[in-house]
Amino acid sequence: MSIWQRDTNLQLLNATSEGTLVSHLGIVYTEIGENSLVGTMPVGPQVHQPIGMLHGGASVVLAETLGSVAANLCVDRAHYCVGLDINANHVRAVRKGVVTGTATPVHLGRLTQVWQIDIVDDKNKLVCASRLTVAVMQNKKVMQGA
Repeated sequence: MSIWQRDTNLQLLNATSEGTLVSHLGIVYTEIGENSLVGTMPVGPQVHQPIGMLHGGASVVLAETLGSVAANLCVDRAHYCVGLDINANHVRAVRKGVVTGTATPVHLGRLTQVWQIDIVDDKNKLVCASRLTVAVMQNKKVMQGA
């Protein structure tokens, strides 16, 4: 059974990222699973720290992007999700290639959600383990009929 409450597809998700930090970093959604959202980010100078390796902040952007989008796909249109807290453990350096993040739910509650986002390198070795907590909010515009 799928966890998703909203209809979407990869083309639509990627189109909504145009002109944002997500597209600037080259993040692309690549798979919508039964209970996961997967995306990739190229590793090159645009996401390097000065010493030539993947910037931890770029990994956090990938993690929060995947977790936040996934969270919003798990609620009906009368609700939306916003980030409350994110942490990241950077366990392996990457200098080039592509990293892949996979967001899976730990908790899908009425008021909060918790997502685990694991980022791996081209060899499927863990680069970053991140956990995102989001608040589930009521969309007042939908509730007011706007």
